[in-house]
Amino acid sequence: MPEYICPHCKKPIYDDEALLCLYCGETLNRGIGFMGKIKYPSPRVIVILAAIITLLGFLMLMIRRN
Repeated sequence: MPEYICPHCKKPIYDDEALLCLYCGETLNRGIGFMGKIKYPSPRVIVILAAIITLLGFLMLMIRRN
C-alpha cells in the first residue's frame, strides 16, 4: 500500500482515497490533474462539462437537419 505524507503535519497516510489528514484534519491536496478533477469534481468542472455537452448536441442537431 503506497504511503502519502501529509504536507502539514508530515505524518504518513495509508488511505488511498483520503482527502483530509487523519491527524491534523488539513486537506491533502489530492484533486490534482485531469483524472483527479473528474474523480473529485468541483462545481466549475461540472458546469464546463455540461456546457460542452450542450454545444456538441446543438452542433449535431444542426448538422443532422441539413
